[in-house]
Amino acid sequence: MKKLGIISVILFLLLICFIIYTLASTGFWRTIADPYEGKVYTQFSIPGAEDMTVLEEEDFIVISSDDRRSNEQGGIYIQDLRKVKVKPINISEKFKKPFHPHGISVYKLDSLGYILYVINHVEEVENGNVVKRHYIEKFQLHGYDLKHLETIKHPKISSPNDIVAIDENQFYFTNDHGFTSKWGILVEDYLGLAKGNVVYFDGQNYDEKASKIAYANGINYDTERKLLFVASPRRFLIKVFQVGDNMDLTFIENIDCGTGVDNIEFDQNKKLWIGCHPDLITFGEYAKGKVDYSPSEIITIDYRKKGDFDIKTIFMDNGKRISACTVAIPYKEFIYVGNVMANQFVVLSTKTKFKGKK
Repeated sequence: MKKLGIISVILFLLLICFIIYTLASTGFWRTIADPYEGKVYTQFSIPGAEDMTVLEEEDFIVISSDDRRSNEQGGIYIQDLRKVKVKPINISEKFKKPFHPHGISVYKLDSLGYILYVINHVEEVENGNVVKRHYIEKFQLHGYDLKHLETIKHPKISSPNDIVAIDENQFYFTNDHGFTSKWGILVEDYLGLAKGNVVYFDGQNYDEKASKIAYANGINYDTERKLLFVASPRRFLIKVFQVGDNMDLTFIENIDCGTGVDNIEFDQNKKLWIGCHPDLITFGEYAKGKVDYSPSEIITIDYRKKGDFDIKTIFMDNGKRISACTVAIPYKEFIYVGNVMANQFVVLSTKTKFKGKK
């Protein structure tokens, strides 16, 4: 009986340690202090504007939208950045296949507009059971005209989150989980297991280029410096890789951001802009519909070389202005902000001062 009591105490202490680790490693005790002095300039009712990208030559912003609390058809929206207060237009209404967009990326063609890649998560019935399938949809985009070219599927597209186009036929994408079962995903999330990866598609073959990433999420490529940046929100890290021959990745370093980093965008100076979840526990409850708000944060990283970078918090909110921010893009005097769940696409003005902290 004495041995049983000792074992019970040890198990109890291990449980307490696990709870403390989980809360600490997910930002549960983090103070939400807002450094942003400005106000929301305008906002639009667009469900789950989770990812977006700017087409600078056309003054357009392309938005990935999906109502993740229903099974309604998602969409791709475009906003003319010269008309900031005009609501974005859904340009994917002609696409009649099940469509629930997630990460997106564009590649500029010589004269025929853009290639647009979209991560698509759909539910399909197989042998009487509902199963989740993951595809990458390839479109051609010219102005407001969106033409579907191909649905890309492969076993290595197992849990895709975000994508970055290298050219019109090649891309990297992240798988945020290694497990696919409900319980496996739960264990992976709470223990912070590093099961995510980065896969490269060369137009014919799929090749895993990086592995052992805890919830591999946002991804973007600096073509000039040949640097690939990958977000690991579960570890609060931006992982930096050098892109080499055959598009192989050589790990350079982890940047500890202290927040749940999500999608990564660049400004005109190649500074990284990242939408973040400072409290992943509350975000998880928010995603399940158990709480009304989830904190948001926008950070920038001015990355020069290994060990030489600056991190700055631009915006932070308890969720009442912007809940569960996933992406932020600066353009001229505005910052465009998307989120994973809310029916809210927000535009902030940069004409006010920032008190940004390091």
